[in-house]
Amino acid sequence: MTEKNASVHWEGQGKKGQGQISTETAALKAYPYGFGSRFEDDRKGTNPEELLGAAHAACFTMAFSFACDKAGFATEQVDTQAKVRLVPEGDGFVIDRIALTLEAKVPGIAAGQFQQIAEAAKRGCPLSKALASVAEITLTATLKS
Repeated sequence: MTEKNASVHWEGQGKKGQGQISTETAALKAYPYGFGSRFEDDRKGTNPEELLGAAHAACFTMAFSFACDKAGFATEQVDTQAKVRLVPEGDGFVIDRIALTLEAKVPGIAAGQFQQIAEAAKRGCPLSKALASVAEITLTATLKS
């Protein structure tokens, strides 16, 4: 079993407040976030949806590579992008879609088997399971030659 830690420190009220996100590994150390980086075009900070997308893409990519290895195929290169959509719902917001885009170079694999492994990795990665309440998680998978 494994357990990872992250923390947030917030100061100020609502839209005027500012937070800092830190992770156990110090990959993020007091990294800023706030209203501007979440809902406006402030590029000086991050936001929960961006971090969720990065985590989902990383988890899915690792699951895909491990599944290819188990099937006897070595992944040479795997690139994944995750687009996380936050939309208004009632008095708040909801994440209603995560769109994963995979491009991978996997020598010797047939296109059909590549798609099957990619779909299984999407369903089976721990973050996909944790995000089961998201209405739509899509995958576009492209096998590169």
